Amino acid sequence: MLKFAQKRYEMNRKLYMVSLGPGDIELLTLRACRAFRECNAICVPTKSEDNSFDKSISHKIVTEALEFLGIKREIIPVYSPMVFDENDWHNEADIVIGSSHKYSKVCFVTLGDAGVYSSIYYLLDIIKQKDKELYEQSEVIAGVTSFSASSAMVKKALCLGDESLIIRPINPREEVRNTEILMRPKIGMQTKALGEGDFYTFENIYLPEQKISPFKIDKVKKYMTLFINFAQR
Repeated sequence: MLKFAQKRYEMNRKLYMVSLGPGDIELLTLRACRAFRECNAICVPTKSEDNSFDKSISHKIVTEALEFLGIKREIIPVYSPMVFDENDWHNEADIVIGSSHKYSKVCFVTLGDAGVYSSIYYLLDIIKQKDKELYEQSEVIAGVTSFSASSAMVKKALCLGDESLIIRPINPREEVRNTEILMRPKIGMQTKALGEGDFYTFENIYLPEQKISPFKIDKVKKYMTLFINFAQR
């Protein structure tokens, strides 16, 4: 009976990779708040070797959010020295995996948006290798980016009309690979001219007719269609 209960507990594990936005609790999404409500514990990165949160913006946002929601959750420090060392990511992944066995539903948080220069996808790749079951029960929650918030603060658009937006590292450690986001297609257009690559097509996302294809569709049928040609990694 105990073994059955333990197995059922393991099957109910859930991992939320939560984007916190650029630093203001008011830019936290409702989806992020929902994850905090549903989880049992929150893994919060810290640069301090003693696992303190004295200078942690992430911890500040999380504690403010929990207070706002009127709930309490176990806070688990995750030492993240931010030196781009794969061993550190393995250690962080081990803490997250271990926490999921103890608390079942766990959040891991990151500043900004998980899709832009975040360690979340390094961690997910490692978690996929070490605990595929948890990886398959993971959910990445998007957030407001620092540059989107900065644009709003000064009331200047990042791109208008046929302008493009370029995001690039100032001090790259290696050759820069590019991810292309292709927006504003015309209904009926053929997509052959977009080229080849690691394409995904997103149609009417978050709407009832949502469709996500792990390839580039041949012809645009919906105005709300977005193509992402991911960097070859």
